[in-house]
Order: sequence, then C-alpha cells, then structure tokens
Amino acid sequence: MQTTNRVLMVRPVRFAFNEETAANNAFQVRSASAEAARQTQQRAVAEFDAYVDLLRSHGVSVDVLEDTPEPFTPDSIFPNNCFSTHDDGTLVVYPMFAPNRRRERAKLLPHIGTGRYSRLVDLTNWESRGKCLEGTGSLILDREHRMAYACLSPRTDRDVVHAWAEALDYDYFLFDASDEQGTPVYHTNVVMHIGSTVAVVCLDAVRDADQRATLKGLLEESGKTVVSITLAQMHQFAGNMLELQGKQAEPLLVMSQTARRSLTTKQLLTLSQHATILSPDLTAIEQAGGGSARCMLAEIFS
Repeated sequence: MQTTNRVLMVRPVRFAFNEETAANNAFQVRSASAEAARQTQQRAVAEFDAYVDLLRSHGVSVDVLEDTPEPFTPDSIFPNNCFSTHDDGTLVVYPMFAPNRRRERAKLLPHIGTGRYSRLVDLTNWESRGKCLEGTGSLILDREHRMAYACLSPRTDRDVVHAWAEALDYDYFLFDASDEQGTPVYHTNVVMHIGSTVAVVCLDAVRDADQRATLKGLLEESGKTVVSITLAQMHQFAGNMLELQGKQAEPLLVMSQTARRSLTTKQLLTLSQHATILSPDLTAIEQAGGGSARCMLAEIFS
C-alpha cells in the first residue's frame, strides 16, 4: 500500500533555527534578531494549525502530538525523520545526525507506542559509528514495488541504507544529488517524491549522467509518470510532496504554497490529473526549519 489516510504531526512549542543541523541543510535561514525568532515561533504555530485543519477537512486522520519546552528540540515539527511505520506491522527507528534530534526521537517513541507493532527495527546503534539514516527524509519509498531511493549525504549513509533494506526486504538505489554550488542535498525528500502513479524528481541535481539515467529509468519502469523539476524549483520545496488518502480514499497531493507557486502550469496540470492538490502556507517553517510539507508528516500505516 503506497499511501495512508493517517499521519502524525508535532505541534511546535520552541520552533527555531537549529544550529546543529545548519551545517548540512542549505535550506535553513537564520533569524535576523531575537524578536524575529520569537515571531517565527508564533507564525509556525499558526501555519501548523492551519495545515492540520486543511488535512482534516479533506478526510485525513491527523494525530497531533504537543511538543514540550524541555528538552529543547527545535526540529520536532519534522517527525518523519525519527521513525517510519509499514503495513506489515513494522516500526523502524532511525539514527539521527544532530544530538537534539535524538532527544526529539526519545519524546516521540512513548507516544507512538512500540508495543503496538509486531516488529521493531531499531537502527539507532549506528549513531555510535557516526552513521545516520533519517527516516523518510533519507528514504523515498515505492512501497508497492519495495524499492527505496536515497541520495547520499551526512544524514544518509550507504551502510545504514543496506542494513535497512536487508531488514525490510527492499531493493534500493543510491545516488548523489547536489545544488548549484555543488553542496550535497541533505535529504532525498527535497529532491524527489513518489506517489501511486506519479513521481516528481529534480534530475538536474543528479550530476552523474549514469546515475541520472538509471534513476529516471527505474521510475519509468515502475509505471510512474515522471515530472521533472528544476534546481530552482527544488529550492522552493517542489520536490517535498506527499500523497495521502482523502475521505473516500481519493488521492491527495500535499505540497506547500511555496512549492505550488514555483511549478509551471503544465506541471500542475499533470499532477492534478493524478490527485487533488492541497497547498498550505508554510513560509515561516520552511525558512527557519529548512523543511516543508512532506517533512511535517509521519505516515501511520498500522
């Protein structure tokens, strides 16, 4: 099953620019002052609440977890990096790059309830070796075909991808992706999205011609309509999308207003032929957090 109608979201309480992740997340923008940072938190809460309302109004079941002020976890609004659930009853817990994101994971797990799942795959021991894999930020899953895509970065290690694939019986394709300055893209879910019938990908970010051709070919062979986006669109979070199920299991494609405005009429027409597009305003969250609509949604499959 590629999509679900249930997600977990974490309402921010101390959302802010995360110093511990900024070294390899080129999408983050530092607040100009303490007052600007305070306003960012207020705007983030308003954007979050409007996003939840939008999803619920279209029939998506949203579990909202209230964050706590302590310990300080500025990126807790992006829970999809800490864990993933799968329709065979598996819960996977992931090794995180930043120490404050590991504290965030510790907050989440009691709420998720590991005892609800028939199998736990705990990969956190890789942290002691300096190796990370940040959930469905690092891994883009074609669940129907049991295929995972991942661009390598300090947050996505090839050895951990291999261990994950062995545990979940998936094939995988690794590639390198970088921005205009040659900086590796921190998470794969900024580069690409896979839905039931469509895939969105920034092929321009994949500089190696063989990798680029293989990636495009794999997506086409899986039966997906491939929508290619530019590097400029990638920087407007046009790759950061997620397909969900609505009231009657109809497909919904979630992307931010920033992403939607960056797309061409032709691209939007193609995407709208596959799903109803929902586009919340997430400007403050995108600027300070360096993540967007997909990053805020942790899919619940069981």
